[in-house]
Amino acid sequence: MAHHNGPRKKTRGKFKKALRRRGIAPVTTIIQSFDEGQKVHIVIDSSIQKGMPHRRFHGKTGTVVGKRGRAWVLEISDGNKTKTVISKPQHLKPQKQ
Repeated sequence: MAHHNGPRKKTRGKFKKALRRRGIAPVTTIIQSFDEGQKVHIVIDSSIQKGMPHRRFHGKTGTVVGKRGRAWVLEISDGNKTKTVISKPQHLKPQKQ
């Protein structure tokens, strides 16, 4: 069998949804908006492939820097580096204050 290194490698368990969460996500996740400087959690919704950030950022928290089209630009500290992640709002959840 051929070896693969795709972007969704080793995500079978990581992106799996709970039983009652399966299916199409509500519309409110698509139309949510964020303010610059707001903290958001990256929780990847596997039912929506467009605008999905890389699997290494699943579960991380970042700061909203701006907007690019329908997607949001985030800054995330990964180790001792600051990285820029572009993600659609379906994969983001606001941090509770």
